[in-house]
Amino acid sequence: MQVSAKSNSFLIVGGGVIGLSLAWELAKRGQSVTLVRSGSAELRSASWAGAGILPPVAIKNIDDPYDQLRSLSHELHHQWASELLALTGIDTGFRKCGGVYLGTSRAEVATLTANQFWWEDHGIEFRKLDIAELRALEHSLSCESNTIGAWLLPDECQLRNPRHLKALEAACQSRGVQFVEATVDRVELSPQGRATLYDPAGQAYTAEHICLCNGAWARMLMQQVELENGIMPVRGQLLLYQCESPPIRHIINDGHRYLVARSDGMLLAGSVEEEAGYNCHTTDEAINLIRQWAEATLPMLQHTPLVRSWAGLRPGSYDGLPYMGKAPGSNNLYVAAGHFRSGLHMSCGTAVIMADLMLGNTPAIDITAFRVGRG
Repeated sequence: MQVSAKSNSFLIVGGGVIGLSLAWELAKRGQSVTLVRSGSAELRSASWAGAGILPPVAIKNIDDPYDQLRSLSHELHHQWASELLALTGIDTGFRKCGGVYLGTSRAEVATLTANQFWWEDHGIEFRKLDIAELRALEHSLSCESNTIGAWLLPDECQLRNPRHLKALEAACQSRGVQFVEATVDRVELSPQGRATLYDPAGQAYTAEHICLCNGAWARMLMQQVELENGIMPVRGQLLLYQCESPPIRHIINDGHRYLVARSDGMLLAGSVEEEAGYNCHTTDEAINLIRQWAEATLPMLQHTPLVRSWAGLRPGSYDGLPYMGKAPGSNNLYVAAGHFRSGLHMSCGTAVIMADLMLGNTPAIDITAFRVGRG
């Protein structure tokens, strides 16, 4: 049996934030959409696993397409949070909370100091903090011993990944998106360039337009049709504490590590970057490193219940850019994958750009730099 296309139908592969966002955007435009997703939580873990940090973006002098995509998406997150709440009744936890960036080494301070020039040039509001100001802003932090610099970026936002994805799923269902639980592991191109996908049982899936949005796993499907790509899984690991109330008001950033407090007292601590293949399990070593840093930075966590830990696989790329666009040599295959740590942040903008492209409209951003098939 073949799951085949209606006229001008769309098939999305991947149940994470990129796939759900694209499905919803297309459905809002009146298109017939089917989304194929794995029933395995591990294969959908990148979007569900993150901390939901939305860093501030450039608001002027935006010439780079990567920054243009981030800025477009950041603006849309405000709008989407309201739309999703009104449509589904699900509060995604989106809010502007601000972010504090700590410099706990001379190298980090030098990097953040240099960032000031970029922030100024691109209209990003920031304020350098002395230790007394940092202590007054976040009195629970341990900031005397190892913090030698700090910056406040008030436009940093957050949302709760699981709630955002549940809201997107409910919104897709309300718009008639069809969900299929299956793992796509094979793609074939006909001599005419038409792509057909298959699951392990041999079930075939095709449509007038197909888009691979399955994160780190897009690499293997792209290789099968000889599409050069640098997508690679990069494992991150996180901890969840349950506090009586939010112990911090801002997102705390220290290099790639962070603390994010939710309104109900849940607090996320992460993360690491590990090239561990498609291994989505936690390790004692990484969990202990995150815990040591988190409990040294916020000492009250030493006496706070640790609820759980988990891992996710970010879809990295060799050049740090996502793959977005139509696959060379095919007349119906597209890719939107490889967003690394910014998949959630860039998801709204990616959905709008890809929907425009797949519908034959000119996208608002030149995505040549993200072209599919580059090495």
